[in-house]
Amino acid sequence: MSFVFFDTETTGLKRGFDQILHFAAVRTDADLNEIARFETRSRLLPHVLPHPSALRTNGLPIERLMDTSLSSHYAMIGEIQQILLAWSPAIFVGFNSIRFDEEMLRHALFQCLFPAFLTSNHRNCRADALSLVMAADAVSPAQLVVPLGAEGRRSFRLALLAAANGVGHTHAHDAMSDVLATVDLCRLVFQRSPELWQRFVRFSNKATVVDFVEAEDGFVLTEFFGGQAYHTAAVCIGRDPDQANGRLCLSLAEEVEPLAAMNDVELQFRLSEKPSPIRRLRVNAAPTLTALFDAPDHMLNGASIDSVERRARRVKNDAGLRVRLVAAYIASRKPYPLSPHIEERIYNGFPGPGDEMRTVAFHNARWEERVAIMQSFDDERLRWFGLRLIYFEARSVLPAPLRAQVERRLADQLTGDGTGALTYELALSETDRLLKDAADSDDLLLKYRRYLLERSARVAAFKAHLTA
Repeated sequence: MSFVFFDTETTGLKRGFDQILHFAAVRTDADLNEIARFETRSRLLPHVLPHPSALRTNGLPIERLMDTSLSSHYAMIGEIQQILLAWSPAIFVGFNSIRFDEEMLRHALFQCLFPAFLTSNHRNCRADALSLVMAADAVSPAQLVVPLGAEGRRSFRLALLAAANGVGHTHAHDAMSDVLATVDLCRLVFQRSPELWQRFVRFSNKATVVDFVEAEDGFVLTEFFGGQAYHTAAVCIGRDPDQANGRLCLSLAEEVEPLAAMNDVELQFRLSEKPSPIRRLRVNAAPTLTALFDAPDHMLNGASIDSVERRARRVKNDAGLRVRLVAAYIASRKPYPLSPHIEERIYNGFPGPGDEMRTVAFHNARWEERVAIMQSFDDERLRWFGLRLIYFEARSVLPAPLRAQVERRLADQLTGDGTGALTYELALSETDRLLKDAADSDDLLLKYRRYLLERSARVAAFKAHLTA
């Protein structure tokens, strides 16, 4: 299977509210030889305010983002979708991509009325090069050099890793440059630690992860927090009933019998304590897993392999205990409330079959025909995103009441209606803070500040007109 390495540069870090500005991808064969590359950019969406820190990091002046020669966001996402579908099936890899770039891509696809889970469907697999690098450091540290950051702590930042390991990376935070650096780091692991690379590829496949965690008596789950690897010998006790791709695992760091002897109330209390003996993993998120017989001593945290295997078999042979553990853990877990913001509801159900067909019709229709299609969506998320797309791409085809509805809603969002989007007030405050801390005059931020003042004045006048 081929690989697709990709990266995004965005207006900020808030999923659902920030947007992709620059997308780059490189396709390779199974031996990481480049086959093709692709990159695209878009201009700024009218309702999105870039975070000033993102502008400074990416080195993008606001006038560049307003360049009308750039594609619209909708056109860019449609182009990305076509290319990635043409390159499927593949293993999709980025650097910290599962936590960030994949999420940004999913939200962008969903808000443009395309199927959101492209990298999980079409026989595709997902993996994260950051986890690979951290696993290489944890399992065979001689394979890569992990440098020290400015604070004197070991750093897994892409730019620092690339420099420490002789990987070319001349334009950090440029999407294509970041992709090429990620490919080269993966090539180093591929060449120096073939066994670790094969494990990385193996567990990019969701079905393989499912088979492994459900069949093995026990295994080591490696998780990464703050650049540090934490190893837990564990056994799978069942599926997470609230998440189809979730699996619940019991830590084997302590004896099982005390848990088995607890009543339901005691068990629920114990599992709610921090740290909980229950570990959660997502089978579609390329978890870092090691078979017990392959795990070096330091991964067992001082426990003997015999004691770990004995505890694992005790749990696997007691179906009733596993059921009780899952039920107690679920009962102890606080439910996630439904977000009041449509932009954050991507995981609150899939669009129905009828709406799926209507989204296809939407993309294939003339703009004037898309108004009726948009109004026929059953899913309120799709109705709003469809209405917003028509307003951005062809507002003249919208009846005046619908145009006014979009304008009022976006004006409220930009001036602070509690939606969670960056507002003029917050953007100005953060820009002023960065300017105050800057050693020299920052022309990029000064121009952005003027832009914010001009835009906010126009929106204030618009809202005043509405209430006059």
